Amino acid sequence: MSEDKAKRIFNKMMEKDRFSHWMGISPVLLEEGHCVIQMTVKEKMLNGFEILHGGVAYAFADSAFAFASNSFGRIAVSIQGSMNFEKSSVLGETLFAEAKAIRVNHKTANFDVEIYNQNKEVYYRFRGTVYRKSDSVLEN
Repeated sequence: MSEDKAKRIFNKMMEKDRFSHWMGISPVLLEEGHCVIQMTVKEKMLNGFEILHGGVAYAFADSAFAFASNSFGRIAVSIQGSMNFEKSSVLGETLFAEAKAIRVNHKTANFDVEIYNQNKEVYYRFRGTVYRKSDSVLEN
Protein backbone atom coordinates (compact mmCIF):
# COMPACT_ATOMS: atom_id res chain seq x y z
CA MET A 1 0.00 0.00 0.00
CA SER A 2 1.21 3.42 -0.84
CA GLU A 3 1.67 6.57 1.17
CA ASP A 4 -1.35 7.90 -0.76
CA LYS A 5 -3.54 5.09 0.59
CA ALA A 6 -2.34 5.75 4.16
CA LYS A 7 -3.28 9.42 3.65
CA ARG A 8 -6.74 8.49 2.34
CA ILE A 9 -7.26 6.23 5.37
CA PHE A 10 -6.15 9.02 7.72
CA ASN A 11 -8.57 11.46 6.07
CA LYS A 12 -11.44 8.95 6.24
CA MET A 13 -10.82 8.33 9.94
CA MET A 14 -10.51 12.05 10.70
CA GLU A 15 -13.92 12.79 9.14
CA LYS A 16 -15.65 11.72 12.38
CA ASP A 17 -12.78 11.77 14.89
CA ARG A 18 -13.95 14.72 16.93
CA PHE A 19 -11.42 14.26 19.73
CA SER A 20 -8.42 14.26 17.36
CA HIS A 21 -9.88 17.45 15.84
CA TRP A 22 -10.23 18.97 19.33
CA MET A 23 -6.58 18.14 20.04
CA GLY A 24 -5.61 19.94 16.82
CA ILE A 25 -3.84 16.93 15.34
CA SER A 26 -2.18 17.31 11.96
CA PRO A 27 -0.25 14.69 9.99
CA VAL A 28 3.51 14.87 9.48
CA LEU A 29 4.15 11.41 7.98
CA LEU A 30 1.61 8.80 6.90
CA GLU A 31 2.66 5.42 5.52
CA GLU A 32 1.77 1.79 6.02
CA GLY A 33 2.44 0.78 9.62
CA HIS A 34 4.05 4.10 10.52
CA CYS A 35 2.82 7.61 11.17
CA VAL A 36 3.87 10.85 12.81
CA ILE A 37 1.27 13.36 13.94
CA GLN A 38 1.65 16.64 15.81
CA MET A 39 -0.30 18.88 18.14
CA THR A 40 0.31 21.94 20.29
CA VAL A 41 -0.51 21.82 24.00
CA LYS A 42 -3.46 24.15 24.69
CA GLU A 43 -4.66 25.62 27.98
CA LYS A 44 -7.73 23.36 28.08
CA MET A 45 -5.39 20.32 27.97
CA LEU A 46 -3.66 21.15 31.27
CA ASN A 47 -4.32 19.55 34.64
CA GLY A 48 -4.32 21.24 38.06
CA PHE A 49 -0.51 21.35 38.07
CA GLU A 50 -0.46 23.19 34.73
CA ILE A 51 1.08 20.27 32.85
CA LEU A 52 -0.46 18.21 30.06
CA HIS A 53 -3.24 16.04 31.47
CA GLY A 54 -2.25 12.36 31.34
CA GLY A 55 -5.52 11.45 29.62
CA VAL A 56 -4.79 13.87 26.78
CA ALA A 57 -1.25 12.50 26.41
CA TYR A 58 -2.70 8.98 26.27
CA ALA A 59 -5.34 10.06 23.74
CA PHE A 60 -2.66 11.66 21.55
CA ALA A 61 -0.65 8.41 21.56
CA ASP A 62 -3.85 6.44 20.95
CA SER A 63 -4.66 8.55 17.88
CA ALA A 64 -1.23 7.87 16.36
CA PHE A 65 -1.68 4.18 17.23
CA ALA A 66 -5.07 4.16 15.48
CA PHE A 67 -3.84 5.87 12.31
CA ALA A 68 -0.81 3.58 12.01
CA SER A 69 -2.69 0.36 12.78
CA ASN A 70 -5.48 1.12 10.31
CA SER A 71 -3.03 2.21 7.58
CA PHE A 72 -2.81 -1.38 6.34
CA GLY A 73 -6.38 -1.00 5.09
CA ARG A 74 -8.23 -3.30 7.50
CA ILE A 75 -10.21 -1.92 10.43
CA ALA A 76 -8.09 -2.27 13.56
CA VAL A 77 -9.48 -1.70 17.05
CA SER A 78 -7.50 -1.39 20.25
CA ILE A 79 -7.60 -4.33 22.67
CA GLN A 80 -4.73 -3.25 24.97
CA GLY A 81 -2.65 -0.18 25.64
CA SER A 82 -0.25 1.07 28.29
CA MET A 83 1.82 4.20 28.68
CA ASN A 84 4.85 5.38 30.60
CA PHE A 85 5.02 9.05 31.54
CA GLU A 86 8.68 10.12 31.49
CA LYS A 87 8.49 13.92 31.36
CA SER A 88 5.67 16.46 31.62
CA SER A 89 4.69 18.71 28.75
CA VAL A 90 3.56 22.30 29.28
CA LEU A 91 1.41 24.93 27.61
CA GLY A 92 2.50 25.92 24.11
CA GLU A 93 4.78 22.98 23.41
CA THR A 94 4.48 21.25 20.06
CA LEU A 95 4.48 17.49 20.49
CA PHE A 96 4.90 14.72 17.95
CA ALA A 97 3.52 11.19 18.29
CA GLU A 98 5.32 8.58 16.20
CA ALA A 99 3.68 5.16 15.89
CA LYS A 100 5.52 2.17 14.42
CA ALA A 101 4.37 -1.39 13.81
CA ILE A 102 6.52 -3.88 15.70
CA ARG A 103 4.58 -7.06 14.87
CA VAL A 104 1.66 -7.56 12.48
CA ASN A 105 -0.17 -10.88 12.25
CA HIS A 106 -3.38 -11.82 10.49
CA LYS A 107 -5.63 -10.99 13.48
CA THR A 108 -3.50 -8.82 15.79
CA ALA A 109 -0.73 -6.23 15.62
CA ASN A 110 1.54 -4.54 18.16
CA PHE A 111 2.70 -0.94 17.94
CA ASP A 112 5.04 1.35 19.82
CA VAL A 113 4.35 5.08 20.05
CA GLU A 114 6.78 7.71 21.27
CA ILE A 115 5.66 11.25 22.04
CA TYR A 116 8.49 13.74 21.81
CA ASN A 117 9.18 17.45 21.36
CA GLN A 118 10.84 19.21 18.41
CA ASN A 119 14.27 18.19 19.81
CA LYS A 120 13.22 14.49 19.80
CA GLU A 121 13.24 14.48 23.62
CA VAL A 122 10.85 11.67 24.59
CA TYR A 123 8.06 12.60 27.03
CA TYR A 124 5.77 9.55 26.85
CA ARG A 125 6.04 5.94 25.60
CA PHE A 126 2.99 3.90 24.62
CA ARG A 127 2.64 0.25 23.56
CA GLY A 128 -0.60 -1.15 22.23
CA THR A 129 -2.22 -4.14 20.56
CA VAL A 130 -5.03 -4.07 18.04
CA TYR A 131 -7.46 -6.68 16.79
CA ARG A 132 -7.52 -6.60 12.98
CA LYS A 133 -10.99 -7.13 11.52
CA SER A 134 -11.51 -8.35 7.97
CA ASP A 135 -13.51 -5.21 7.02
CA SER A 136 -11.86 -2.51 4.96
CA VAL A 137 -11.39 1.00 6.39
CA LEU A 138 -12.12 2.70 3.07
CA GLU A 139 -15.24 0.72 2.23
CA ASN A 140 -17.08 1.61 5.45
